[in-house]
Amino acid sequence: MIQIAALIAGLIATAIFAGILAGLLGVGGGIVLVPVLFWLLSLTQFPSELSMHMAVATSLATIVFTSLSSARSHRKRGSLDKGLLRLWAPGIVLGALCGGVVAKFVNADVLRGIFGGIALIVAANMAWKTTLVWRDRLPESRVVNGIIAWATGLLSALMGIGGGTLGVPTLVGFGVDIRRAVGTAAAFGVLIAVPAVLGFVWAGWSVPDRPWGSLGYVNLPAALLILPFTVAFAPVGAALSHRISTEWVKRSFAIFLGLTAIRMLIGVFG
Repeated sequence: MIQIAALIAGLIATAIFAGILAGLLGVGGGIVLVPVLFWLLSLTQFPSELSMHMAVATSLATIVFTSLSSARSHRKRGSLDKGLLRLWAPGIVLGALCGGVVAKFVNADVLRGIFGGIALIVAANMAWKTTLVWRDRLPESRVVNGIIAWATGLLSALMGIGGGTLGVPTLVGFGVDIRRAVGTAAAFGVLIAVPAVLGFVWAGWSVPDRPWGSLGYVNLPAALLILPFTVAFAPVGAALSHRISTEWVKRSFAIFLGLTAIRMLIGVFG
């Protein structure tokens, strides 16, 4: 009983942290939730081959509402670019749906490798003093924009994260203002999570040994425990993003993310 209470308390604390980061940095919270959910499952007798799939899918289920809450807060402050959202939306939705479906055919080590590898790159980018900028504007071609959006949706779905972790550095790399990138990427999270969750539900529908309350790979009790805290604290993070410098937050989080990614990769290749 004490162990269960401790796990629940840890999950709630993680959900609060994830919600604040979702609003503050536009990262959707999944970049925190996935490794924590994975490790919590690993501490139990849960089948190891299902842990990563369940962590990714359950994280995505919470991101639907967390990203919506964060996006609304950024829209009220004028930092959500509706034109950019319309331009990238089709590619992101298609990529996220592909990611959810592809999950049926990849094993846990592949998902962990994808998460660890990309998370390490993201951590390095966050820790860098200057943001990498490739050009001062987005590509003129709608096709090129669609391909970039599709890749963002696909990789985000396979990692169980919202649109900010990959979307923000990508948009900033194309000269988009950081606050506008964060606000718009928060809305990307909704476009990623909904189709990706549907894909993970389908992918895990007939998989045996799933815990009680699971819909495909999505565990509903865990999602319902996390959701109130991530949704409640996302607006707190969005408000903070307009009041404080986020540089120290980015670098501190980069250390956490880098260590998390290395641990994931050691587990795969070690």
